[in-house]
This record gives sequence, structure tokens and C-alpha cells, in this order.
Amino acid sequence: MKQAQQLPRPALLWIIVAQALLLLPHLPRLPLWVAGVYLLAFAWRVQAFRGRMELPGRWLKVVLALAAIAGIVLSFGSLFGVEPMVAFLLTAFALKLTEMRSRKDAYVVIFLGYFVCLTEFLFSQDLLIVVYSLLLVWVLTTALVAVHRPAGRLRDLRPLRKAGVMLLQAVPLMLVLFFLFPRIGPLWSVPIKSHTAQTGMSDRLRPGDVSRLSQSTEVAFRAQFDGEIPAVSQLYWRGMVLSSLEDSTWRSLRYFEIPAQERRAPRLDTEGDPLRYSIIMAPTQQNWLFALRYAQTARPGVMELNDYRLYSPAIIENEYRYEVQSWPDTPIEKELSPWRRGVETSLPAVDNPRTRALAGRLYETTDTPREFVAAVLDYFSNESFFYTLQPPLLGDTDMMDQFVFDSRRGFCEHYAYAFAVMMRSAGIPARIVGGYLGGEINPVNRTVIVHQFDAHAWNEVWLEGEGWVRVDPTAAVSPDRILYGLERAVAAEGSFLSDSPLSPLRYRGIGWINSMRLRYDALTYRWQSWVTGFDGQAQFDLLRGVLGEISVSRSLGLLLGAGVLTMGIVSLFLFRGARARRRPVFEEELLRFQRALWRRGLAPIAGETPGQLTERAVLRWPQQAETLRALYRALERSVYAPLPTSQDGNRLRRELRKRIRGIQFSL
Repeated sequence: MKQAQQLPRPALLWIIVAQALLLLPHLPRLPLWVAGVYLLAFAWRVQAFRGRMELPGRWLKVVLALAAIAGIVLSFGSLFGVEPMVAFLLTAFALKLTEMRSRKDAYVVIFLGYFVCLTEFLFSQDLLIVVYSLLLVWVLTTALVAVHRPAGRLRDLRPLRKAGVMLLQAVPLMLVLFFLFPRIGPLWSVPIKSHTAQTGMSDRLRPGDVSRLSQSTEVAFRAQFDGEIPAVSQLYWRGMVLSSLEDSTWRSLRYFEIPAQERRAPRLDTEGDPLRYSIIMAPTQQNWLFALRYAQTARPGVMELNDYRLYSPAIIENEYRYEVQSWPDTPIEKELSPWRRGVETSLPAVDNPRTRALAGRLYETTDTPREFVAAVLDYFSNESFFYTLQPPLLGDTDMMDQFVFDSRRGFCEHYAYAFAVMMRSAGIPARIVGGYLGGEINPVNRTVIVHQFDAHAWNEVWLEGEGWVRVDPTAAVSPDRILYGLERAVAAEGSFLSDSPLSPLRYRGIGWINSMRLRYDALTYRWQSWVTGFDGQAQFDLLRGVLGEISVSRSLGLLLGAGVLTMGIVSLFLFRGARARRRPVFEEELLRFQRALWRRGLAPIAGETPGQLTERAVLRWPQQAETLRALYRALERSVYAPLPTSQDGNRLRRELRKRIRGIQFSL
């Protein structure tokens, strides 16, 4: 291999560092053997570079590739999906290192590294991930710079500095493209089948579903109110309305199950000022949005369904921002259609006979549906029911009979399930609502942070003249859950975030840890609002504010003009940095001396030294021999005599120029 094509040792080191850093954020979702492949590839490549091993041949590489594919299929059950494809890409990325022989191969590995860097955004667009990705781009660019440099010391940091300067020079153009280039959906917003379960509320509910979410520290959404924040106990974030009970599972109604005349909710008469707030919701891979009771939004495309919840026809694949106004006290559906009444009172024919009988006995002791609601709540409150994150498992049949009469230990979905069954047993329309309750108020920026462990299920009961009324049976068993949140409600059993011992949320009692966590969350909210939330609508509003009327010609002119202006400014700094360095004093004056002699008729000779030129001048003007030789000696001394200050340099310059002028005069 020609020396010009050989890979420099520093470049190999930077490539290995980049590959290791690219692997780190993916480790939690990869099988351990992938990390072993990386270690093997690193060791093999280093030993081959040192001449102690041969790089793998063609057939061995084929065997390694097939083994990697087989390992991925065995680990994930399939080769198709986000996680297995990313695992395959990372494995191929590591094995590519073992066949990298020249600079050309290094280019392929580095450019593949830029693509691998983007794959992390398929899983998260968190601010820390963005900062880490910028670090990865810096290291990859450093490797690219090192490939173009001759072999040097491993500790040479000049490629790192050069790469940093290049990235800083790219920032202005990046800002122009971010604000002005047409918004095109990124790769990570394309619906792709995932092998990992999505966290978040589902449109189906069985006992145990919500309690599993309550061990997750993930943020479901953040809300910011215009004005005062309502009491946490009033923050019931509606998401799903579950009206159908099949096979011991509650689910929402399907579109084709709803008659045409019932599919759109009529507008309600509202009184008073609404609550106005904005929500930034994390990706859910679902369609429903979360909001307080009776919500309206001007977000294009968002629908209001017949059960007065918000619905997006497009799946929420990335962070989603929408503005909402709500009237929580507005009566909903005061008149109930026969179809709706039939749906909201239906029960399977033979399920939970003991619970139905209990509901019948309680109903006989009351005179009105509202009194019956109070009687059921009193039953939960007075009997020995317990609120727990660790409820016992229930059988597949007659679940509520087992819960109400045997275990009596449950989470919010257990009580909502039992309450709905008892209401419907008495012929009172009732349903389950799934969503979140409360949230953590961040004092730094006055946002409400709603985590997955705030997931909650409650009921809505239809009462004559009042419409759908919210009833939360969990409040009858554990008032602390409603007033203070989950952590305080289950403090006695110590089950709060028991699966996440390192989560900062478990250490909210330590002041400095909690302060850092809240400040970072406020910074994340700004990032979501200003950067990830800058979608096509936000760009349209920005351009309309700048251009007035939006047209293709104006938008294109603004984009090209801003791009040219930015590149012009960057170019000025580049040319300024590329100016020839100023010569030292002795070089300037030596050149002045040579030119003075050349102008007097001593034609320059190729390869002639200044000393030889001086001797030719002595032969031409012997009467000036001493002066010429003294001047050359002064110039020669200045080459080896360091000048500690600029004043010394200026003094030497004046002395040398005075001598040169004297020679020119005498000549």
C-alpha cells in the first residue's frame, strides 16, 4: 500500500474513540453480546495495526456477518423493527473496523458514524441526548481531520481544535437553515414498528395496567398555565374514555361502533373565563391528547370526539405542542340519547354476581342516584379496603368479586372498575376515564410536570339534570392520593419508584438534588418550546411576521439572501485568518537589503544565499566592502538573537534601515 493511503495512527485512535462513544447511549436497549463484538473489534484492529495479527479474510467476514444476523434474530425475535435494525447497524459498524485498511476505508467508517449518531434520535430527543450528539459529531469530525494529517503523536490535540473551529464556523449557516428552510419531517417522526413497549395510558384497561405505569419516572407531558395554576387535586387530565367492558377489559368505543349522528359532540354553552394553558406532550405512539375537562384547541387537525376528549388523526410520533382552553365546571351532555344510555349501562350477562348483588342491596337503601353514588363511596371508605401499588393478582373470571370480597387491596383502576360495575348494575350510566391526576409544580418556570407515575383512572356518572359528573372512588380509600400525590399515598409501604433507586425523583427531600433537577427540567421545557417545538406552523408564523405575505418567491429570496449574507460573513473571517503571517524583523530587513542590491544591477541568481550576494556586492563596489559586510553581520546576528519585546524589534528595524539607506546613498 502506498504511504499516502496508509491510515495514520492518531486517526485510528479517534475512530475507535468515536465508535465507543456512539455505542454508549444504545447499550440499555442492546443485548450484551453487541458490546462484546465492539471489544473484540477494537482489540483485533489494534493488534493488526501493531503487526501481531492479520485482519480477517473474506470468508471469516461472511461468517461474522451471518453470526451477527443470527444473534439479532435470537435476541429480538425478528430482524424487522427499530431496535433490531439499529442493533444490526451498530454491529456492522463495529465489524467494519476489522476490514479498514486505508484512508478510503476510514472515510466510509466515519461517514457511517454520522448516520449512526442520528439513530439515537429514533428513541429520544432529550436535551442531554442532543448535547451528547454534538460531542459525537465533534469527535467524528476530529477523526476526519486526523485522516488528512500526516502521522504524528497520539497526544496531538490539533485535530480536535481544528474540528471544533470547523463546527463553530458551521453554526451560522445551521441557524439560517433551521429557521428558514422548509420544515420536513425527520426520520424519527416516521412511524416504525418498535419491539419495546410504549409507556403511557392505553385505550384498554385491566386491573394492574395503571399500577405498572406508576413505577415509571418518564415525563408524560408538561403544562404551563396563563395565570394561576389550579389546585393539584383538580388537575384531572382526561385522555381516554372507556365505555365498553369485554372479557374483563374496559376499552374505548371504536369509530364504526358509533352511529353517524353520535360521532360529533355538540357545542356546549360555557360561562365565565376558561383556563388557558399549553401542553408539550411526549411521544406516545397513540392518537389521544390530554387536557382538563371540556377542552377546546385551535391546533389544526385536532378533533373533539363525541365523549368530549381531544383526538389527533396522526399518531403522536414526536413531541407535540398544543394550546388549550378548558371550562372544567361546564355540564357535559345533559341530555342522554337512548343509544348512549344503552352503551353506558351495559354489562356482561353473568360476570361478578356478588358485586352486582351488593350494588342492588345498597341501591335499595337510597332514594336517588346521587345518594347511591354516596353509598358506594361510603362502602369503600368504611370497609377494610387498602390503596396499594402492589395489589395481589386476580383471576380471569369475576375479577371484581375477588377484589370487593376477598383481596380488598387495589390501585386506582381496581376501584374505578368496581365502581363502574356497581353503577351499571343499578342502571345508572357510568364509565371509566383514563388519564393523569395532578402533577409536580416546578417553581422555576411555573410549569406542571406530569410523570407516568401520575397515571390515574376515575369515573364519570350521568345524573339527571347535571350530565356527566366526575366521581373518583380512590378518594374514598386514599384521600392523600388526591390531595398530595402518589408518593405520600404509598409512603407507608415504601413502594414508590422502588424499581428506580437512582432516580432523582426519589430524593426530592434533598434540597440541592431537587433544585438541580427542577432547573434542568425548566431548561428542558425551554428546549422543547423553542427548538423541538419549532414546527411548520411556528415557522409559518415567523415568516409571516417577517415577510407579511407568504409566497414562494419571497421565501426563497429570504433563504438565499440570508444564506449568502451568512456565508459572506464567515468567509471574511476565514480570509482574515488566512492572511500571510507577518515576517520577523530580520526577514523583512534582509529582503529589503537584497532588493536594494538587485535594484543596483546585481541580478538574482537561483540558489544564491544572502552571504554570497553580499560578496558579489563587495566585488562590485570594493570601496563599500566594510560597510556591506558589517550590515550583513548585523542582519545575521538578528537571526539568532531573540527579541524579548516589540520595542527591541522596532529599534533593530530602525538601525538596519538606516544602514541600508546609507549604502544605497553611497552606491
